[in-house]
Amino acid sequence: MIPQEIIRRKRDGDELDAADIRSFIAALAAGRLSEGQIGAFAMAVWFKGMSRAEIVALTLAMADSGDRLQWADIDRPIADKHSTGGVGDNVSLMLAPIAAACGLAVPMISGRGLGHTGGTLDKLESIPGYRITPDADLFHKVVKEAGCAIIGQTGTLAPADGRLYAVRDVTATVDSIPLITASILSKKLAAGLETLVLDVKVGNGAFMADRGQAEILAQSLVEVANGAGVKTSALITDMNQPLADSAGNAVEMRNCLDFLAGRKRDTRLDIVVLAFAAEMLVKSGIAASPDEAEGMARQALSSGKAAEVFARMVSMLGGPSDLIENPDRHLARAPVEKPVPAARSGWLAACDARGIGVSVIDLGGGRRHRSDRIDHRVGFSELLPLGTRVTAGEPIALVHAADEAAAERAAAALAMHYRITDDKPETTPVIAGLV
Repeated sequence: MIPQEIIRRKRDGDELDAADIRSFIAALAAGRLSEGQIGAFAMAVWFKGMSRAEIVALTLAMADSGDRLQWADIDRPIADKHSTGGVGDNVSLMLAPIAAACGLAVPMISGRGLGHTGGTLDKLESIPGYRITPDADLFHKVVKEAGCAIIGQTGTLAPADGRLYAVRDVTATVDSIPLITASILSKKLAAGLETLVLDVKVGNGAFMADRGQAEILAQSLVEVANGAGVKTSALITDMNQPLADSAGNAVEMRNCLDFLAGRKRDTRLDIVVLAFAAEMLVKSGIAASPDEAEGMARQALSSGKAAEVFARMVSMLGGPSDLIENPDRHLARAPVEKPVPAARSGWLAACDARGIGVSVIDLGGGRRHRSDRIDHRVGFSELLPLGTRVTAGEPIALVHAADEAAAERAAAALAMHYRITDDKPETTPVIAGLV
């Protein structure tokens, strides 16, 4: 196998056969390809696309590039959820313990931030001591005893995807339907799932800004996953504004802890978390209907059982046992917190969600290069939702920054990301469709 020939053929629009794809991915996993070759392949796929047969071959090759997990000794349905990425999207952090509290086993393999979107692993790393890459035995133990474990890819689980994923982040090839499909599903197939629910984001803060493209991606994911034997569905959700009222790492973790502890509810976030919980429970056969499933999820929250599951997971993976009760004892705060005043009176009518994600990166809360270190303290909190009436000078958000100058820049940028109008805007449903 000559890598540059495969790259050339894909660059020229040829369809690659399964054997060539397997050879290329095997070389990638073995470290025999340069980052330039990986980036060139990703860019060729971005421009020329892939047929369904190529996507299936790529997905299976990446899933087979490492170990496949086995859960034979766990008598619960094995289920998971994955998001295509957004801003203020910390659904997984609440959803996994809720689903586990309702009777599912959730081995959740998550990723880092891609482009302007936040990463579940980056948020978890704001918890002191939390091990995002435990060995296989500990991962299995936590899933079995706590009910869920949210971790990152280990070196033995779909290792080809791990390297490709990192290169895509810095080569502007994130928003490719074939690459997104193969990346998400290779990890899920390797994780030994029985059922999977996907959150396909659409809007100016998503990789798929167009509803039609989001539906194509959702269809690709669902068809490939079901074809591989994993019962899968997808919800298309709105990402024209941050999902939670926080965007960052430690600030989103605080949002998660407050949600699980019942100290707060974000309307849009609440809707999405409960919808995905219901879909997971029905898909896995735990509940007979969405209404029954949503009732179970609400009970798991109100009873405190979901919070207990999350606390046990964190403790077993090396984090503090009292994180939910005492978040300020463990989550670092930025030294500067500055309100962002509304530029004028009126209604918050629209925002640039992608711009808000980029502003988090500018604060140091994300990466421009693979080697960048993240400042987990920084970001935005208390973001007001669209459709809110504000008066001039009223805070629309709170900036968390490392210094006063960064706070000033971020506050000015955030204010520019919002459009305020005299007329009340129409509200957009947070859940746009089901595939």
